[in-house]
Amino acid sequence: MKTYLTVTFNSEGEIPSKIADILYQIGFRPTHGNYDFVYEWKTSVNLQETIELVNRVQNALRGTNILLKFETI
Repeated sequence: MKTYLTVTFNSEGEIPSKIADILYQIGFRPTHGNYDFVYEWKTSVNLQETIELVNRVQNALRGTNILLKFETI
């Protein structure tokens, strides 16, 4: 399974390189195409595990003034 992340930056928010560094620490990697980052799960996950990942990302990026969109497939 994979969780894809799209990031929308605000000119008053944190710089993209800092956001990328934070996401790398969580386990996301940059990707090309319709999404900005991808998290590759080692096994199938349930809804609760996906929500826990989203919680971690939101907590790590709190105060950065960016918008996030997640999609898990």
